[in-house]
Amino acid sequence: MIVLGIETSCDETGLALYDSRPWEQGQPAHLGILGQALHSQIEMHQDYGGVVPELASRDHIRRVIPLLNKTLKESHCSLEAIDAIAYTQGPGLAGALLVGSAFANALASSLKKPIIGVHHLEGHLLSPLLAKEGPPHPEFPFVALLVSGGHTQLMLVKGIGQYELLGETVDDAAGEAFDKTAKLLGLDYPGGAALSKLAEGGQRGRFELPRPMLHSGDLDFSFSGLKTAVLNQVKKAEANNTLNENFRQDIAFAFVESLVEVITHKAMSALDKTGCRDLVLAGGVGANRQLRAALTGMVNKKGWAVHYPPLELCTDNGVMIAFAGALRLLQKEFSPPDLQGSFDIKPRWELSS
Repeated sequence: MIVLGIETSCDETGLALYDSRPWEQGQPAHLGILGQALHSQIEMHQDYGGVVPELASRDHIRRVIPLLNKTLKESHCSLEAIDAIAYTQGPGLAGALLVGSAFANALASSLKKPIIGVHHLEGHLLSPLLAKEGPPHPEFPFVALLVSGGHTQLMLVKGIGQYELLGETVDDAAGEAFDKTAKLLGLDYPGGAALSKLAEGGQRGRFELPRPMLHSGDLDFSFSGLKTAVLNQVKKAEANNTLNENFRQDIAFAFVESLVEVITHKAMSALDKTGCRDLVLAGGVGANRQLRAALTGMVNKKGWAVHYPPLELCTDNGVMIAFAGALRLLQKEFSPPDLQGSFDIKPRWELSS
């Protein structure tokens, strides 16, 4: 089965074609990626310091057909060869989701092909299975750590569509904390990657920041207080006229160290509590080098395994939607092509079953 994936949940327009045959035949899953195209709106939203929903949805409209044509060309595939269409049904920005849903439904209706609504986080959760390197893909059940701009969650993954929520953030997600802290230090939006790079020049010991909920006994997270602690240090530095590059590097180091320690500790606790020995890291923050290094070091000590998505699949993309859609299709979970104009979206949607 060849599945077209369409991702428009926020500020990336992503399309991809995935062939399910390698997966069905027990071959590496990445061999099924036929082609993909992606456009990021970061530059457009930088002047506003964040994503403007109306601008995002309008840009998706402009990009989706050219990106489809680019994907088909790269894949050496025709529209008629597509067996099914998967799209991000939620969660995300309502207007952005509507663009992908309307386009997917219209295309499915014209081609008379089945359509699959995919949970955005399920796409992220399954994307490490597409890795070309590292340990063999994990067998079910395993623990998934989802860390992105809007979500920080630990999931017990028992199978495709079988997800149990183990813990989540009670306030800011890790990605939000990164971006807000970056803004405090004068870094441009989106500042998460820039903050991590800034931290590489910092020194340990100058600042002692809190480790929120590190010893709470559960698997929930909280990062709002960590961001506030950075704000207090910034205000002191401004008052003392010491807000220089060394300060910014050292406070960035302390922030990243604190956040990584909390996430790593909770992830290891989740493995202990579930008895699983495989950890999957997914989401935009999954590209963070400090977090990857800490998780790798911890699981190696235990003799366990950690699985990462390819770096190019950490951000939102069409490949993960096409892949998740293909796995759903194999389970015969899809809708008929004639939906009578019902473009169902779910801006808020829990992943746990």
